Amino acid sequence: MSKDWDAVATAINTRMEEREMTQVELSKRSRVSVATLRQIQQAVPKRRSPRTLSDISEALGFEPTYLERLADGDASLGSPTDRLSALEARVAKLERLAGVETQHG
Repeated sequence: MSKDWDAVATAINTRMEEREMTQVELSKRSRVSVATLRQIQQAVPKRRSPRTLSDISEALGFEPTYLERLADGDASLGSPTDRLSALEARVAKLERLAGVETQHG
């Protein structure tokens, strides 16, 4: 099965933008060369080691296997932004419930 490098590139580029991170910063944090990062960000189809994707994942604040699983087409992942929105909604609901308990407690 071929890897979904477009999905990986989108995830990396989106996360870097969200965190206002440059390629040089990501390179330093992940210990992956800028040249390799550039290729991955441009979805160049090339075999990558799981370690490389894990290092990039962790440097971006994802779980270590996130980019590898995304490359393999793991549909259960959803986007990190979707998961963050879902968590924010749950926290807001819990805060509302805590407020109701305080008022009626």
